[in-house]
Amino acid sequence: MRSEFRGSSVVGPDETLHVLVPTPALAEEVERLSPRVRAYPVDADAGPPTGEATRAQVWVPRVNRATLPGNGFLDVLPRLRLVQLLSAGAERFVGRLPEGVLLCNARGAHTPSTAEWAVTATLAAQRGIPFFVREQDAGRWSFATHSSLVGARVLVLGAGDIGRTIGRMLAGFDVELTSVARTPREGVHGTDELPRLLPVADVVIVVVPLTPATTRMVDAAFLAAMPDGALLVNAARGAVVDTDALLAELTSGRLRAALDVTDPEPLPPGHPLWSAPGLLLTPHVAGEVPATDARAAAALTAQLTRVLTGEPLVNVVDAY
Repeated sequence: MRSEFRGSSVVGPDETLHVLVPTPALAEEVERLSPRVRAYPVDADAGPPTGEATRAQVWVPRVNRATLPGNGFLDVLPRLRLVQLLSAGAERFVGRLPEGVLLCNARGAHTPSTAEWAVTATLAAQRGIPFFVREQDAGRWSFATHSSLVGARVLVLGAGDIGRTIGRMLAGFDVELTSVARTPREGVHGTDELPRLLPVADVVIVVVPLTPATTRMVDAAFLAAMPDGALLVNAARGAVVDTDALLAELTSGRLRAALDVTDPEPLPPGHPLWSAPGLLLTPHVAGEVPATDARAAAALTAQLTRVLTGEPLVNVVDAY
């Protein structure tokens, strides 16, 4: 928590809080917080807000918004002080907001579902479920033996909320777990140890944020260090992985992969990843379960409550 950033920096103690939100339902939920709150559903891609909405001190973009709107949207918001995301991923906004505007994310809202996807994809890939589904579609009874998750050596790259939750979920499979992050600490290895750790990992699960340091982190050298038959699971961002390098390993049959994110994304028709052997692919749905919207809304209303009461804000990712 960044205690130096308080709700009082967003709105005064007796001032009305004006909030731009992506849906009418969220506007209703936000307005129930206090008579001091006015919420306005806006579509940032449809053009700049007008009228009372231009008084907004807080903007809540829609989830997975690709870029900042380039239509003068922010230019008509002179009182904007906080951009509160509904997701943990903040790379599209970091360093790109006007001076004086704070950026916070909704860390934790997508944690359970993303961790669940990572474990699900790992288990499915290890036990050959995609193969058996294809055989079922073709009406073939094809006996085959695949790998196992039980007792596997699993390296989780990223030791934040999602990485820790994956570790807890995997405990029931008696895996040999290795956690790796940029900063080493008790129970967590540093990324400088990857050349030593990768060659003994049966499964590598990637859940790092996208930053300049992690872009193409999983490159040809990284993949070459993984042992034959190993599984790469990416629940981070597509650009963390060098797509061409991964395609080369998949095409050769040396490695397998499970991806919820790709580079490019969405994956265009005809892209070679669609037909790459040994690949389980989902369309960026790891965080999408029925409870996700409720968790994100809860994170938003909790943050707005801190704004109204002048308490320290949480999940600050980019400070002015």
